[in-house]
Amino acid sequence: ALHMNIAIIGTGYVGLVTGTCFADMGMNVTCVDNNTAKIDSLKEGVIPIYEPGLAPLVQKNYEAGRLSFSTSLQEGVAKAEAIFIAVNTPPDEDGSADLSHVLAVAREIGETITGYTLVVTKSTVPVGTAELVKAEVRKSLDARGLQHVDFDMAANPEFLKEGAAIKDFMSPDRVVVGVESDRASRIMKRIYRPFLIASDRLLVTDIPSAEMIKYAANAMLATRISFMNDIANLCDLVGANVEMVRKGIGSDARIGTKFLYPGCGYGGSCFPKDVKAIISTARQHGYDMRVLRAVEEVNEAQKHLLFHKLMAHFGGSAQGITVALWGLAFKPETDDMRQAPALVLIENLLSAGANVRVYDPVAMNECRRIVGDKVHYADNIYDAAKGADAIMLVTEWKEFRMPSWSAVLAGMHPAGPDMAPPPVFDGRNIYDRTELGAAGFSYYGLGK
Repeated sequence: ALHMNIAIIGTGYVGLVTGTCFADMGMNVTCVDNNTAKIDSLKEGVIPIYEPGLAPLVQKNYEAGRLSFSTSLQEGVAKAEAIFIAVNTPPDEDGSADLSHVLAVAREIGETITGYTLVVTKSTVPVGTAELVKAEVRKSLDARGLQHVDFDMAANPEFLKEGAAIKDFMSPDRVVVGVESDRASRIMKRIYRPFLIASDRLLVTDIPSAEMIKYAANAMLATRISFMNDIANLCDLVGANVEMVRKGIGSDARIGTKFLYPGCGYGGSCFPKDVKAIISTARQHGYDMRVLRAVEEVNEAQKHLLFHKLMAHFGGSAQGITVALWGLAFKPETDDMRQAPALVLIENLLSAGANVRVYDPVAMNECRRIVGDKVHYADNIYDAAKGADAIMLVTEWKEFRMPSWSAVLAGMHPAGPDMAPPPVFDGRNIYDRTELGAAGFSYYGLGK
């Protein structure tokens, strides 16, 4: 066939970006989701997630007829040469990935296909999942008396950064494809050829290795963050400046400069979940991931750090004080608040009897959905600081980088004559102590 027909099951973050980018390269893509409301809104051009550049790309390919949306798996799979499973894999109570959605889709694929199909796991799934999916598809085929129908499995983990997903997909660092057959390998190479014209960055591996690469990559990045948070906390105690330390170690080519920024903890849909899942996979095989358990512990503690600094500043009580939170999303350029440090801080502050005023350029609705009316939703950072006794910078959005500090101070609750200047707790080390001191604030950074 000249035209590749591809089905994507699940229109969450990964499914929608994958399907849209495939369509943009000229493939025929059907995105399937069992959430009718979601499919209806996608047909109307309403995108359920905030991702720069995604909405216009969806619209363009939908109007061109290369991208369609359906609630029917049958319809999506009918002509598909490859089916990508991109449903979510939330963590179970014990930290292991919950594969019920993935396996339900596998069952349905087996109930639907009639000829050779390539089934690809795109969701982040533990090592061994492709085997389980294969068994489910086979079982469903056998139940229909279609023992002769052949299919292949492939694992194709995604490495998208939220906020830069389109660019990441269109010109990837690497495309990892785990396969068991030459036929599967050929199909995957054909699908990804348009994305790799400039550079051959396709890494073909066995399936367990492909599954492992995704977890190992995220676990390493999470480790770098927790490591730097540990170092920053020690810098605070010994009087060193973590910014200098970061530059000093980052200039070593073996270490490199990326992901060496201390902060108030990592969040999001990947790192927390994937670190838990890899620890859990190891435990099932009788092995203890000691380094990663520590990574997780350091991160959990780090999310409380700004609150502890605030309590110390106010002499152990936050009763009745008003705190402005600048930033809610777990990082800039997304509205994602999954496992966001802001949620831990809001909880800490409210239980200590503080009033909380929040502002984020895109995550306000998401916060309303999770936190409700327990906090005040401000119109901008100046409004958030109105009547506030303290400010916490939680997400380093560009528009927060150079506020007019005199305007911020003018709106704040005036400090009494014997009190320290109002504190700014900089959870991402983006401000300058000297500048804030001159503007009339007490400055608290991390490891500075």
